[in-house]
Amino acid sequence: MPTADETAALVRAGDVRASARLMRDLDDARPGAVDVMKRLYPHTGRAYVLGITGNPGAGKSTVVDALIDYYRKAGKRVGVVAVDPSSPFSGGAILGDRIRMQRHATDDGVFIRSLATRGHLGGLSRSTSDVVAVLDAMGFDVVIVETVGVGQDEVDVVSQAETAVVVTVPGLGDEIQAIKAGILEIADVLVVNKSDREGADRTVRDLTHMLELRPHEAEPVEIVRTVATMGKGIDELAKACERHRERGARAPEAEPAAGANGPTSERRRRRALATVREHVLDTMRRAVDETLAARGELVERVATRALDPYSAADELVRAITRGRADE
Repeated sequence: MPTADETAALVRAGDVRASARLMRDLDDARPGAVDVMKRLYPHTGRAYVLGITGNPGAGKSTVVDALIDYYRKAGKRVGVVAVDPSSPFSGGAILGDRIRMQRHATDDGVFIRSLATRGHLGGLSRSTSDVVAVLDAMGFDVVIVETVGVGQDEVDVVSQAETAVVVTVPGLGDEIQAIKAGILEIADVLVVNKSDREGADRTVRDLTHMLELRPHEAEPVEIVRTVATMGKGIDELAKACERHRERGARAPEAEPAAGANGPTSERRRRRALATVREHVLDTMRRAVDETLAARGELVERVATRALDPYSAADELVRAITRGRADE
């Protein structure tokens, strides 16, 4: 069994087997995986993380597939994290996205990882940020995160991506309903896919009107038309994403921080905050589960009304705090 240092070295060298094993261990919350990530983290922050989200049926996976092709032709290595619905039987990912991207399966410059949501809200698996960091440490130039496409809870993609791309299509009904879902509000780039369909002009017009209703100080959002199945508009989409990235790098707050691998933009700070917060919550969830398992009598007392759940929660927090202090 390789040590944490040995595994980290293999990942940094681009070893696919070691990296895939680490991703699996992170997703399963296996002991030792976090120790490897602690060693890898200083070597991350170089990849361009691109988030793809939008309504189900908008063609997100087809857009991702076309973007992979674009970046590969540009000589860039591409990692993809495709968050799939969990199987109701096994709890694992239903690998629809990986199947749709099968033409890249034999390309050494492409790594596609499917993750199951496992009930996690926000359209992202809880281990998404860790898997993105592994791909970053492996040396991939671009990491694309595609969300499951469940609607209102997709906004978590912003916490993982430098540029958030929202994909929509003509004919989904009143676009005003889409903005109420909170999806369009997080877009850095808007894509009208399947723009060869009837109603594409109206969709672009409605989206433009929505953007005009935003505050004047809001960042500009480009609207790009694509027909991803034919590769049309993908060049324009990639260039729009790059322009957004450059605007972030030129922003006044994007000043180099001491010891950082690059400019520390406000988006990067938000990503760091979201990552730390998620790991704190995950650590606390595990601590709660472990303490409850060891304090079965506490739950029994609540069940028999001998103790109220509020006092039980206070007692549980005290037990966790004492346990952490003793470590």
